[in-house]
This record gives sequence, structure tokens and C-alpha cells, in this order.
Amino acid sequence: MSEKPSRTQKKKEAVELQEYGEKLVKLRDDQINGIALPEEILQAVRFAKTLRHGALRRQLQYIGTLMRRYDVASVREVVDNTEQATRRRNRATREIEKWRDNLLAGSETVMKEIGSRCPDADLQYVAELVREAGAEKEAGRPPRSARILFRYLKNIRDEERGDQEKER
Repeated sequence: MSEKPSRTQKKKEAVELQEYGEKLVKLRDDQINGIALPEEILQAVRFAKTLRHGALRRQLQYIGTLMRRYDVASVREVVDNTEQATRRRNRATREIEKWRDNLLAGSETVMKEIGSRCPDADLQYVAELVREAGAEKEAGRPPRSARILFRYLKNIRDEERGDQEKER
């Protein structure tokens, strides 16, 4: 004989589903469209994006209630994968910002690290951008070269990541 879930367990599951509903509401529309959601939940999520405060809270509770009726394993998987991808992107951005800041501070070890991790990187171009950024800073001009440096570092890092993923 199987035991029925306790009230506490049911409440925990309801809160968890409501939290996933909240995460769904925070996703971009193109991300939501990529999830195989029942139309009823999809409409409730889209409507929740237009609400604020108490109405939003009630709508999230409603989404949680709707989600109890369906198998939401795919929703959990997509939301979790999206969150992981966002964390990876944020980590990569912080690393690139650190590279840029250390380069602008005159660190040669970062230049060597970039050269070893990204063999296709044009280190002369990087050095030129670092010099220009230093000159702009001294002259009190906007940090145009520092922005270009960041974008270049991001591009070479993304290329390096793409090459690594192709090898897998």
C-alpha cells in the first residue's frame, strides 16, 4: 500500500511549482516559446508578465496551481538549463572584464594567458588597444578603446569556446 504524501510535502511541492512559475515569467518570450507548455499555462505566464505587485503574486499562485495538473519535468529542465547558461555567461563576462582590467593595469601575465588560451588572438592588436585606452584615460576621453578591447576579448574567447565544443 502506497502512502499518500503528507500535507507538508504537498505544500513544498506547491511552493516549488510556484517558484518554477515565477522563473518562467522571468524568461524572455523566445525562451518561453521554446518550451513545450500547455496552452493554458502559456497564456497564464504571458498574462503574468503584464502584472505587478499583488496581482502578480496571485497570478503566480494560479500558475503553480495549473502546473500541478501537468507533467512539468520538461519545464524544470528548460528553466534549469537556462539558469545554468546565464550563470556561465555571467562568469565568462566577469573573466573577460578581469582580463581587460588587468591588461589596462599593465599585466603581462594576462597577455601570456590570452596568447596560450586563444592561439588565434592578435596580441599586437590587443597591445595597441591597451596603449590607446591608456592614452584616452590620461586625456580624459571616453573609454572607446577599452570597450573595443572588451569586445575583441569576448570574440576571441567565444571562438576559443566554440572550437573546444566542436572537439567534444
